[in-house]
Amino acid sequence: MNKKEYIEKAENNLLHVYNRFPVIFDYGKGVHLYDELDQEYLDFASGIGVMAFGYGNEDYEDALITQLKRITHTSNLYYHIPMIEAAEKLSKASGMDKVFFTNSGAEAIEGALKTAKKYAYTRRGAGDYEIIAMENSFHGRTVGSLSVTGTDHYREPFYPLMSGVKFATFNDFGSVLANLSDNTCAIIMETVQGEGGLYPADKEFLQKVRQLCDDEGILLILDEIQCGMGRTGSMYAFQQYGIKPDILTTAKALGNGVPVGAFCVTDKVAEQSLVPGDHGTTYGGNPLCATAVSQVFDMFQEYKLTEHVQEIAAYLEDVLDVFVNKYDFVTERRGMGLMQGLVLTIPVKDVVSKALLEEHLVVLSAGKDVLRLLPPLVITEQDVDVFKEKLERVFDSFL
Repeated sequence: MNKKEYIEKAENNLLHVYNRFPVIFDYGKGVHLYDELDQEYLDFASGIGVMAFGYGNEDYEDALITQLKRITHTSNLYYHIPMIEAAEKLSKASGMDKVFFTNSGAEAIEGALKTAKKYAYTRRGAGDYEIIAMENSFHGRTVGSLSVTGTDHYREPFYPLMSGVKFATFNDFGSVLANLSDNTCAIIMETVQGEGGLYPADKEFLQKVRQLCDDEGILLILDEIQCGMGRTGSMYAFQQYGIKPDILTTAKALGNGVPVGAFCVTDKVAEQSLVPGDHGTTYGGNPLCATAVSQVFDMFQEYKLTEHVQEIAAYLEDVLDVFVNKYDFVTERRGMGLMQGLVLTIPVKDVVSKALLEEHLVVLSAGKDVLRLLPPLVITEQDVDVFKEKLERVFDSFL
């Protein structure tokens, strides 16, 4: 079949909830993707922040192949070594105490919300508990995660959602205080807002929210599904703020392409929240996914990847600042580490499409006006130079 026939078959059989670009990716190698005609694409999207080590990494693949030949699933009624090792490594990397593995980031958010509600129930008894979330946030598309997503157009078609959610203005501590009540049981936010436009939390703001949670006996939930796992130059972005959450959610690069997420809690939260029967998962943390997680953490250490991100991010930032100075329609650079965005006054969707189809450069959008860059964490200065050349040609076509 040719490309047109494949796409027609896809549209005949798949529910149309994505406006896919007319590209069929067939395989990857390093930081490049290749279509069915073997045409090469430079990947600065990494599957929306998933493929930290790029494609075709032999160490990663060998670990999965070895486990695939042993056992892939047992259920959570029994122990298995890959999950034990993965949980230990995740706890060490995050500084959290207890781990629950899920199949996705949205499921991690669901577990975090349930944990916060059960914590309040255990300590205070039954009540109409509330959660403060942030405007412009994105936490997922399940009913619970959508309920704390602060973007109206994602939420409106699915009302009524989970009750008891109030939205504060991100980086505005006064707004958080205005939404606080005796029923508040948790505050949830992304340490760096991703879909909402690449906004990092201000250090003073996050530290004040942490102190507020301590003072009021409520829980701080940090969503690091996109900004975690080395993306900002530390294993988790909150580690650059001098604070620690009560509950942490993680996914995406956690499995480097294998679908796995997790929520992590402190001992204090674990001792007063979920007990057997409160939560569960059939597939979460199965031997294959847990092997991927364990191998990913081993590779982070072996490759000294957070140090590499710090170095290459500085180089990328310099390149992006050139675009801000050179083009009138590029008004700002935002982000942290290898989670970067350029704010545009021209249609960002047109830029993404032209980059992909004409320059074979894979990039993303965030919101209506931000060109989002989430390259594999293993990119080099040479890769950034090629990216610069490609994006310059795209931007020049809009002059």
